[in-house]
Order: sequence, then C-alpha cells, then structure tokens
Amino acid sequence: MTTLSRRILLGASLAPPGVAHAQQAFPNRPLRLVVPFPPGGAADITARLVAERMATLLGQQVIIDNRPGAGGNIAGEAVARSAPDGHTLFLGGATILCANKYLYRGGMPFDGITDFSHISRVSVGTTLMVVRADKPWQTFQDLVADAKRRPGQISAGSSGLGTISHLSLSKMMTSAGIEITHVPYRGLAPSLNDLIAGNVDIIFDGIPAIIPHVREGRLRALAVGSQQRVTYVPGLEQTPGMAELLPGSGMDMEFWYCLSGAANTPAPIVAALHRATVAAVRQDSYRERLTPLGFTPVWDETPEALVAFIRSQDAVWRELVELSGARLD
Repeated sequence: MTTLSRRILLGASLAPPGVAHAQQAFPNRPLRLVVPFPPGGAADITARLVAERMATLLGQQVIIDNRPGAGGNIAGEAVARSAPDGHTLFLGGATILCANKYLYRGGMPFDGITDFSHISRVSVGTTLMVVRADKPWQTFQDLVADAKRRPGQISAGSSGLGTISHLSLSKMMTSAGIEITHVPYRGLAPSLNDLIAGNVDIIFDGIPAIIPHVREGRLRALAVGSQQRVTYVPGLEQTPGMAELLPGSGMDMEFWYCLSGAANTPAPIVAALHRATVAAVRQDSYRERLTPLGFTPVWDETPEALVAFIRSQDAVWRELVELSGARLD
C-alpha cells in the first residue's frame, strides 16, 4: 500500500461517519429500487425503464423489489428505515408522499418529507377511463347517463383505497354527480384482469398498463383524467380530457413518480444519484419508451427543488382525499 493510499484510508477513518461513508466508492454493490405496487402497473413499468438506464450509468445492477400493500406505506417504510448509503431507493409518488398522511391519519410509519433524501422526479402521467369493448357505452357521456339512471349499479375497479385510480374515480363521480360502486384491488394488474374478465365495468387508472389492451381492441377508452387530451399517445388521440367532459370541475389527475433514498444519505451520494437519475430520464430512449405508454419524462434541477415541489402539492392531494371520503387505519 502506498503512503498516499494510507493517508486516504486514515482520513476516511477519522472523518465523521457520514463523511467517511461519502468518501467510499459509490455504488460499491447492486442497488435496490423498492416499488410500492405489484409488477405490471404504471409504477413498475416506470421503475424498470429508469433502473435499466441507471444501471448502465452507475456501473451496478439496479434490482427491482416490488413491495405492494398499505397504499405504498410498506415500501416507503422499508426504504425510510434502510441504511442511508444510497444503495436502497424508493419509487415514491404523489399519493404516497402527499395523500397518504390524510388517508392514514395517525397511522403513518414515516414522514413524506423528513424521512427521505429526495432525489428527482422521473415521470408524470395521467389516468385513463376504460370499459370492455363489448359494453354499450360508446362515450363518457353514455356512461354518465346510464349511471344516473342506475345509481350504484355500475362497478369500478381500482388499484386500492386512496390510490390515484380511487381518487380519480371519486373526483369524477363528484364532478359528474353520479354514483358508481367502487371495488378496490391490491394493485392495477388484478383490477385490470377482472375488468377484462367482465367482473367489473370500468377502471380509471394509469395509462401504461392499460393502453396495450385499448390498441388491441379489448378495451374502449372513454376519457383521460387530465384537463387536456394526451394526443402524443398512439390510440388516444381522440379521447377527450376533463376540460371538455366536465368543464369547470377543475379535475386534472396528473400524477408523478420520483426517486428517494433514506434520510441522512450523505450529500455527495445524493448528488451522484441525482446526476444518474437526470441523465437516465433525459435519454431519448427513455422518452421513446415512456411516451407511447402515456407518461412524460420529468426531472428536478436539484434535490431541493423536488422537496419544494412535494410541499407545494400537499393541498392538492388533501382536497382529493377529502372528496373521496377514504380513511385507512
């Protein structure tokens, strides 16, 4: 060992723990990206596209770890309690980091701001309302008219209580003045399977896992949850948004995903992860894979900018939870 090498090791050993950690090579083993929903849904698809590109940039595998349950709190808690060394990451999102504290009042296992080292957003998208192609509703207006004639007799599957699909459904029902029976599932994949099987009538959930079935003719798209149409998604060019269907309602169901690590992750490691994340989502190949699925790449210029954005979203998601009437313990 050279004299210089000894000095580097000695300096690291005498430094405060966080600094010494940051001076070690990062990453020095595979990373784990904890996803709060089962495989096959919007979150899982986004995570895999990001992980694939970050692995190349960081020179280490990024392994997807699906941990569904409790509206994302199980996955969030696992990361919040992990070692703050940057090797365990969380694919968080709007409902988990902003809405859940109003859903799980008094029962949250973590704070969405202080228990994480937030890195950057990676995607933003909206929701899509679909029915089986053999159903009689040709338009959103047809569905609303039928729901008014038969209150509670139309059923809607969701990814679970308090998820983006549940909140989209609740906001739509309130705005349209209709009553639809909500059937919560443990994730998008099982609700989508039951829709295709004919066990529920509609779902109003993230676009990525749904759009292939629309293109193949099994499902019919009636509406997108954003204000405007998502004309950049092949197969949805003619599907109206909420500004057309429910003018004045203010309904705009855009949701986002972000990467975060445990609180107190050393700043140099957070900076390295931020650089890799932004480089990944700015790749043309990422955009080309993501956009046809209904998501748009997005990133934050700094980790601090993401924290400020999450704080700004608090009131939006509190209102949506209050409208849904959902409460989880």
